[in-house]
Amino acid sequence: MIRFKLFLLTGFLGAFFWGRAQHMAQLTGTVTDGNTVIQGASVTIESTKKGTKTDKNGRFDIKNVSPGRYIIEISSVGFQPVSEAVTLEENQILELQFTLGAGVTDLERVVIKSRTAVAELRESGYAVNAIDLKSLQNTTADLNQILNRSVGVKVREQGGLGSDFNFSLNGLSGRQVRFFIDGVPMESFGTSMGLNNIPVNLAERIEVYKGVVPVALGADALGGAVNIITNQQTPRYLDASFSYGSFNTSRAALSGRYTDKKTGLIFSLNGYNNYSDNNYLMRSNPKYDAAIKVEEHGELVEKDVRRFHSAYRSTMGQAGIGLANKSWADKIELNVLYSDMYREIQTGATQNKVIGEVTNNETYFMPSIKYKKQHFLIRGLTATLFAATSIQRSYVPDTANYVYSWSGRGRAEPTAGELYGVKTIYHYRNTASLARANFSYDINENNSINANYNYSHFGRTATEDLGIIKTNSFDLPNTIGKHVAGLAYQNNALDKRLTTTLFGKFYNYNAFVREAVFSQNQTYIKKDAEISNSYYGYGIASRFRLSDAAGIKFSFENAYRLQEGEELFGNGLDITSNIYLKPENSNNINIGGYYHLPVNDKHRIDVEGSWFYRNAKDFIYFMPSGGVYSVYDNLSGARISGAEMELRYGYSSLLNFMVNATYQNAVSRQKYEPGTQIADMTYGDRIPNQPWFYANAGLSMGYNDVFTSKTRLQLTLSSQFVNWFYLNWESRGSVESKNKIPTQLVHNAALSYALDDGRYNVAVEANNFTNALAYDNFRLQKPGRAVFIKFRYFIK
Repeated sequence: MIRFKLFLLTGFLGAFFWGRAQHMAQLTGTVTDGNTVIQGASVTIESTKKGTKTDKNGRFDIKNVSPGRYIIEISSVGFQPVSEAVTLEENQILELQFTLGAGVTDLERVVIKSRTAVAELRESGYAVNAIDLKSLQNTTADLNQILNRSVGVKVREQGGLGSDFNFSLNGLSGRQVRFFIDGVPMESFGTSMGLNNIPVNLAERIEVYKGVVPVALGADALGGAVNIITNQQTPRYLDASFSYGSFNTSRAALSGRYTDKKTGLIFSLNGYNNYSDNNYLMRSNPKYDAAIKVEEHGELVEKDVRRFHSAYRSTMGQAGIGLANKSWADKIELNVLYSDMYREIQTGATQNKVIGEVTNNETYFMPSIKYKKQHFLIRGLTATLFAATSIQRSYVPDTANYVYSWSGRGRAEPTAGELYGVKTIYHYRNTASLARANFSYDINENNSINANYNYSHFGRTATEDLGIIKTNSFDLPNTIGKHVAGLAYQNNALDKRLTTTLFGKFYNYNAFVREAVFSQNQTYIKKDAEISNSYYGYGIASRFRLSDAAGIKFSFENAYRLQEGEELFGNGLDITSNIYLKPENSNNINIGGYYHLPVNDKHRIDVEGSWFYRNAKDFIYFMPSGGVYSVYDNLSGARISGAEMELRYGYSSLLNFMVNATYQNAVSRQKYEPGTQIADMTYGDRIPNQPWFYANAGLSMGYNDVFTSKTRLQLTLSSQFVNWFYLNWESRGSVESKNKIPTQLVHNAALSYALDDGRYNVAVEANNFTNALAYDNFRLQKPGRAVFIKFRYFIK
């Protein structure tokens, strides 16, 4: 690894000294609309022939400019041009920031013509969903709800606000998909910073990479990655919102930044507070074996009841201070994040298990530093660095003296807790550290390289106050360290019609595991083990542009997903350790294309489609033992294939329509029963408890200058369909005896009104307004009809 780094550095320095032009200056910078970067904006130096266009990040770079005084002109279709006088000195690299305002008479062309980062991503070689969130920031939706409308994505929630969820991407789910905020892994932010907590206001767009993940994210992702991009381009803004609605649900969010133009000093603040009683009505549904019965006057009576122990609260605050536009840093920022979470646990794996007292309590603290510099050490080299350390404490008391039913009343049972059949007061202490380094180098206009290194370390200790649990192996820290490194080369050929990225990845982990082993003398003894392994992955992503309106794409990756702490360590209660657990591996293929149907300046039609294939092995799965203790183990794997398509239509700024659908066929490749040579009768069966067909539709209609000028009234409708699927294997049992998760069709509506060009906003939203019975999981009912109102203030 050291030799590789020296080789890379030598190559960079050689390119620098060979290509450097003496005494010449350089112009570089960013063009935005005050909120979002503008791609394709023209940057020209008046009275010279020098000029360029901004890239997908809104960046421009004009080299070899003679010292002197110039007028810089910036223009883009649909925006008012700007100009600025600058003076360049010898060897100076001048960093500039330009903000364009929308043209007064050409607002509709902004929607139609302006090139965005979202459009560029959709036309890259990767299979990627790019979701622009600007039109959704007045809604009460969290990021989970928005992603669930995206093609190829299925989010299965167990209940209301703050409930556990499973995120599936083209058939691979859970920990097989990685999540990031501005390229930083989300596991570094604690449980209360989940997708179901983050308000839409705090994000600018979402990138969903399917099967093949760019080196820049530095992820050990088997099925793909989700990268949430926050507002990093607007130098001064304040975004505050509050919503309230059904089930006593309130959500408050605040995000802001102030940048002093003279000193470059940056102050930033982000935070939110979410709360809900989650006391929605549980409707008895005997048709799907989900009947609810309560005792009344000595008899069991079937009836609808409200949840009574399901409250949830999460709070997050983040403050930052930094500097921008310095000779030694484009941006350096120190951040401190604190979050806490409180959740009442209402059910077990299904709603048949009613819990009335157990709670989960968590606090999280993380300081971090990030640094970014273009032309780092040499021209053309961009460095992005990040480091953080964190401590998380959680507390789970399970000391109930009662067994509860849906009546909310308890029957005396003084010896047993509610979760594990024994009383416990468990304390976890998790420590983590993370270091990331990303270097990108533009060799020339058509060739670039990217190198990324990611190191993470996780440690867990735990105590049990009552001393009843004998399997706690966390009296010493159990630890796991991961190294993920990658190198990518990108080439543009055929006048940039063909773009190809080749990459390789290196994975390494080392772990210390303390096991609690049941000995022959009927006691538990502790054994320590150290394990370490390395793996290599590789891939390609390519796009060929058939015309300005159409292109085809191909991507492939041999991907690995390393083991997580709980999978190796267990949880010290009912999940034991497994030092023989292997990482997951998959060969992922995507073949797709896109077409932008040219109609006229007002109409826009976009079609995207793809076929995907995943050949995964050594699946890590949770294996119940049939007794008290369970363990994570490896399965032979699964083969997943499928197709997806999305159609989008837009008319000026008045109307937008979207419909998408996903079909996937995931079949078992497990030939033998685990640990035996007995043929597994489910070999070739569709993997149960996974949706195999789902679709989404959305319609948005908006009118400008309603009631008064500088206003917009917008109505948004959306529908989600999920076909029924079996809970268990198709080959086991008769059709009549099989449990199903029923088909669901849920409709949502929102009406928003924005005043003063979006400074003041109000929205009313109705989720599941037909009050349909909805289940993402077996016998775990989701909320029925819910109505919310949201107020938002935004200024920049």
